[in-house]
Amino acid sequence: MGLKDRIKQLAKEYAEEIIAIRRHIHSNPELSFQEFNTSKFIASKLQSFGLEPIEGVAGTGLTVLIEGKNPKKKVLALRADMDALPINEANQVSYKSKNEGVMHACGHDVHSASLLGTAKILQEIKNQFEGTVKLIFQPGEEKLPGGASLMIKEGVLENPKPAGIIGQHVMPLVPVGKVGFREGMYMASADELYLTIKGKGGHAALPEMNIDPVLIASHIIVALQQIISRNSSPKIPSVLSFGKVTANGATNIIPEEVKIEGTFRAMNEEWRADAHKKMRKMAENIAEGMGGECEFKILKGYPYLKNNPQLTARVRKEAKDYMGEENVVDLDLWMGAEDFAFYSQETDACFYRLGVRNEEKGIVSGVHTPTFDIDESALEIGTGLMAWLTIQELSFP
Repeated sequence: MGLKDRIKQLAKEYAEEIIAIRRHIHSNPELSFQEFNTSKFIASKLQSFGLEPIEGVAGTGLTVLIEGKNPKKKVLALRADMDALPINEANQVSYKSKNEGVMHACGHDVHSASLLGTAKILQEIKNQFEGTVKLIFQPGEEKLPGGASLMIKEGVLENPKPAGIIGQHVMPLVPVGKVGFREGMYMASADELYLTIKGKGGHAALPEMNIDPVLIASHIIVALQQIISRNSSPKIPSVLSFGKVTANGATNIIPEEVKIEGTFRAMNEEWRADAHKKMRKMAENIAEGMGGECEFKILKGYPYLKNNPQLTARVRKEAKDYMGEENVVDLDLWMGAEDFAFYSQETDACFYRLGVRNEEKGIVSGVHTPTFDIDESALEIGTGLMAWLTIQELSFP
């Protein structure tokens, strides 16, 4: 039996166990940087495979090495995230979240379970490949500063240093049985914006005696949208969105201040930095010109995610070999953000998508929704594919 067929056989053999692991993690979700029980559970599973994980990296993260023959020949890292979201689950399933207000609504339970399945396969066949695989189970993908940045600071990409890193993420827009790839720019950076516009409150019938922060805020919102639309290149997508505006006045009361919250996303680090300066200057000048003040706070988030073209092309080719050319699709630019981007700024990286959608079963909800779920047959695909891609990439000079 060839190695590819052996991997497929093992993925099928382990599928029931990996589904059970996914359901356990899904039923017991933990928020970002609070994944204490999840981390212990993953460590116990790795130990049951005969592996020796290093725990407590960046708090709740862990890593483990799987050494094949000639382990120093090449090192490749694989990453999964572990945290859940503050969402009340609406699914009526046997593995529904037991933690009120917390849910694996972004598929991190799938990522962790799938990587555990890959670990079990690679440990089983470690005498059939050369090199070392470094598995990274990461906390806090959903919350700044991002668990990836913290694990990198603690040396996760050193000792041994990987030649590259691969990550897998569920995609509810892609049917189960298919995976998606994109070379180069893929996901945006994401920064949180917090503006406080201060004026002088008073009676709404006497605007001449007040400095209206609501009016100032309105001008600022429109002007900032114009900065983004009129200054960014069409070749470098960016998105500015404001989702919260708080003016705690009344029908006949002009408030003292207005608070605005939003996000700015971009696909270029130079434009990102320039846009920060332009937005802050514009907002402060408008407020001053209208008699008020503007405090403009930018909470810098994840960088943009770039897939190394050469690595991603190789991985795409091997995915076609494993799954069939018709089951590998192209991905569009995605303006969402992912802290896997930190890894992509440090080493060659490939972040691809695992299809989990099944319209016949009614599994169609997007991530970050109370009804998100997956077709669990994706787990067999995800575990086997990652193992195959790993071995093929380790064999590349």
